[in-house]
Amino acid sequence: MALTHKQKEKVTLDVKRHEKDTGSPEYQIALFTEKIKKLTAHLKKNAKDFHSRRGLLKMVSKRKRLMTYLQKVNEKSYKALIKKLDIKG
Repeated sequence: MALTHKQKEKVTLDVKRHEKDTGSPEYQIALFTEKIKKLTAHLKKNAKDFHSRRGLLKMVSKRKRLMTYLQKVNEKSYKALIKKLDIKG
């Protein structure tokens, strides 16, 4: 279920702060959003996969914490990221 290098590059291209950025909240939120989309599609096909469902819930929670942090630290960046990724804030 992991994202390939090309998928990661495509998803995070416009949210990176610099060339080698892998730790910024914007980057991590973008990756979590893509993983959540993939897992949601998987769970629509495999409704009884409860182990993956638990992983999905953990990812959603982690993304929510990162979004709360980003909102506190940099409100402008938070709002721009929500628009780019089409997330409900």
